[in-house]
Amino acid sequence: MQSPSLDASKFFKLQQQQFQFLGFCTYPSTTSPSIRKLNSRYPCVSCSRKFDRKERVKAKGKENVWSIDNEIAREGDKTRTRSRRKRGGKRMRNVTRKSKGDRVMVSGAMLMEVETVLQTQEPVIRPAWNTFASSLSGIWKGVGAVFSPITAEMEPIEVGNKNEHLFDCYTSSRVEVLPSSSASQKSQIRRKVNWVTLNPHGEVPEPNGGDDRSIEKRTGADLSFHMHETPDRKSKHQKLPKFESFDFEKSDIMEEDIMGMEPGLVFFEDGSYSRGPVDIPVGELDESKYYISPTFKFEQCLVKGCHKRLRIVHTIEFSNGGSDIQILRVAVYEEQWISPANLSDESDTELDVKLFSQRRRLQPSELAGSWKVFEMSATPIYSEEDVTQETDDVPYVYLCTENLKKRSLPENPVYFGEEEMLDMQDVTVLWLPGGVTSYVDVNKDGILCIGVGWYSDEGVNLVMERDYEMDGKLKEVRWKSEMKRRWTNPPPM
Repeated sequence: MQSPSLDASKFFKLQQQQFQFLGFCTYPSTTSPSIRKLNSRYPCVSCSRKFDRKERVKAKGKENVWSIDNEIAREGDKTRTRSRRKRGGKRMRNVTRKSKGDRVMVSGAMLMEVETVLQTQEPVIRPAWNTFASSLSGIWKGVGAVFSPITAEMEPIEVGNKNEHLFDCYTSSRVEVLPSSSASQKSQIRRKVNWVTLNPHGEVPEPNGGDDRSIEKRTGADLSFHMHETPDRKSKHQKLPKFESFDFEKSDIMEEDIMGMEPGLVFFEDGSYSRGPVDIPVGELDESKYYISPTFKFEQCLVKGCHKRLRIVHTIEFSNGGSDIQILRVAVYEEQWISPANLSDESDTELDVKLFSQRRRLQPSELAGSWKVFEMSATPIYSEEDVTQETDDVPYVYLCTENLKKRSLPENPVYFGEEEMLDMQDVTVLWLPGGVTSYVDVNKDGILCIGVGWYSDEGVNLVMERDYEMDGKLKEVRWKSEMKRRWTNPPPM
């Protein structure tokens, strides 16, 4: 999914490299290319890679050197540079407070600092395509849900026969390898996903509201509670049918596609991958094509123990020549490997994956602290031909490193239901059920980062991040395995 590279050095400068919320839109009901409108009431988040102030003045005409407004504007720029909370625009959002024990739903970015370098960067062999395809193939069963890019609340995934909103879905995927037609070509991976939707109740409330502000006072057992520990959760969970009660042979097809050695695909031998365009169209705005807004899906997959995986799909629109970045949809799927793809699924094994509505949300304090991080990165190498024209073959260099890192708490956690005027441009991380984090951010250097995380109670956090340069070119893809450091006697601070 490539586009020609355009000169965007003037167009793509950032004022503070932060997001700006522009409006609302409707969501598609699935991740398939066919789009169905769900309900116009559900918002989408929009963020803007803003121009430099001087560039904007030049675009509108000659600067009035006698105007005192220019001096005021320059002083305003300096003030915004010094104050982190005042960056970007002034779009705000009211959130209504419900109770004192509500959980964190969205927050700013968490600063990650290197404490000790355990291993410097070393080159590693690029994973073999056949090994990756073999790890990916099979029958996968799981659950899925869609979340608001603004508030991280669960959003309806479909409208039922009784016009009720349905918030959860079960999925059954058959992933198989298609042999190549010639020795010079690689095999392809075909995926067919069937689904059924359920749950008109929405997300079940957590005990004590999932209060992160008093999390240090709770025991480990409280943090890893199961859904049946509260009557409210148990009653709602019992109303929902189990996975085994549905016939997926007769269910709707959610998605059907074929994946090959495409330029924007970065993969690892355990079946993890990051899939998206290698080039985002960026350039001067062509007013004759104002109606064209390129939209891409960024699919990132993390694998745990070879038999469970997490897939997160960000659907993002790039409008106004790439200056406006609008997150349309965040879809999350957790799946369990059942059997090889060439065997008929007759297993009576109960699905060991709970619906997202029945799980608690990860909280910032669980990711704060010291971590031992093993990282593999894949960097595309562009030739002169790649810069000037499209290509189907972009080579990657794989590197690995290991560090001790410290992750700090976000400066502006927003508790669900908090009644305050919230600067939505500070919202970066979505704290989702099942140990999942999702974030789309533009850093101070103008690098667009699309990332996902998957935390488990064992103290392991898997991460996949995808970076784009200001010219729209893919810069790097990173896979991380973070292990939380635990001490019997913590060192003095």
